[in-house]
Amino acid sequence: MTQAMKTDHPAYRSAIGVALAAALVLLLPLLAMQITDEVAWDLADFAVAWTLLVGAGLTYKLVARGMGNIAYRAAVGVAVATALLLVWVNLAVGVIGNEGDPANLMYGGVIAVGIIGALLARFQPRGMARALFASALAQALVAVIALSAGLGSPVSRPLEILVANGLFAALWGGSAWLFWSAARTQPPAGAEPQG
Repeated sequence: MTQAMKTDHPAYRSAIGVALAAALVLLLPLLAMQITDEVAWDLADFAVAWTLLVGAGLTYKLVARGMGNIAYRAAVGVAVATALLLVWVNLAVGVIGNEGDPANLMYGGVIAVGIIGALLARFQPRGMARALFASALAQALVAVIALSAGLGSPVSRPLEILVANGLFAALWGGSAWLFWSAARTQPPAGAEPQG
């Protein structure tokens, strides 16, 4: 395959577009660093943020590609954005305690529930709805465990843990609802197209 053919491939152009978009987003913290001392990123922060943004963008492109159903694409977008935000918040400040609190590792399990569920569902809308609903339940379970065990004290108050986990659970649930909506509009497997 020649170099021209490689760079003309739609997947290649899509990946380059995602990488460039991520770099553009990172101009915001770079600009903020010039204005205020409150934002103090180093090269590692930019590298991690860029990797997370590119990973999220490529995941969205891969999972949502070829799907004409807008509810499905929106559901993928909400799920990917929620996972990205959950990781980002935990790396930056932590949900339970601070960013170094080992209790925050439980959120890896929440994301794993969604990923494993999506793979088992083969990315079909009805199964994806179940997987994201399971992620919402896993998110709520993390809150119950944290509050029951008194994790995060004194940095995180119980109300903060409850609100943050409630927000993430609602986002997972919203994605599940969008997948369910997509499943209702999708014709059953093996159905004859009407025409």
